[in-house]
Amino acid sequence: MALQIDPFRLDGRRALITGSCQGVGLELARGLARAGASVVINGRDAERTRVVCAQLREEGIEAESSAFDVTEREQVQAAVDALESRLGPIEILVNNAGIQRRAPLETFAPEHWDELMRTNLDGVFHVSQAVARHMIDRRHGKIINIGSVQSELARPSIAPYAATKGAVRMLTRGMCADWARYGIQANALAPGYFRTELNRALVDDQEFSAWLCKRTPAGRWGNVEELCGAAVFLASSAADFVNGQTLYVDGGLTSVV
Repeated sequence: MALQIDPFRLDGRRALITGSCQGVGLELARGLARAGASVVINGRDAERTRVVCAQLREEGIEAESSAFDVTEREQVQAAVDALESRLGPIEILVNNAGIQRRAPLETFAPEHWDELMRTNLDGVFHVSQAVARHMIDRRHGKIINIGSVQSELARPSIAPYAATKGAVRMLTRGMCADWARYGIQANALAPGYFRTELNRALVDDQEFSAWLCKRTPAGRWGNVEELCGAAVFLASSAADFVNGQTLYVDGGLTSVV
């Protein structure tokens, strides 16, 4: 293998980030782009996806848009094939699309359970399989699945969400078991509690924030840009022998009791 001057650089590589029109997904797209990657922005709303892509281009980021619903298998396959044909290889996949639903487990609505499973777990399978088939042919690729501290820990009212993220952790290991032989590295990035618009209610809840800051060794909420270094590492050649792992970026939350 040729010596790389900076194995953390992603120049010349294309990354598809699902659910990247806002929040964590959008920040990860920016982080990968700052490391040299060109990015494909994804969401279900075609117009919103195009608008976000245009905003990134104004920031000097090489970006394209691809609107599809990760829960729709045939739609995913068609979109991935079209991207490969139109733009070239997808060398980095970040499975970020996900939703949250909260309710006590004994009253949790079955339709919300199904919605969580379709998006948070089935979506990861559909997109990964569609992209990996091309990666297998090339004998190279990076897959980063977005897990959570709930891949490891449970909290009241979000048991089904925790079940999806625990499953993502094991699916990541399964991807390693099946696809490492083809030069694919599949790992999970598991955020702790980060300040995002989707978490605004929790951030503004003084009682919850006080509990979280006391529970987290770092003593604070995370800032979304703090996820980017770990994502760049997992997407880069520096992580070529890292496979099937879950990297918790949580201020130490999962390390202490």
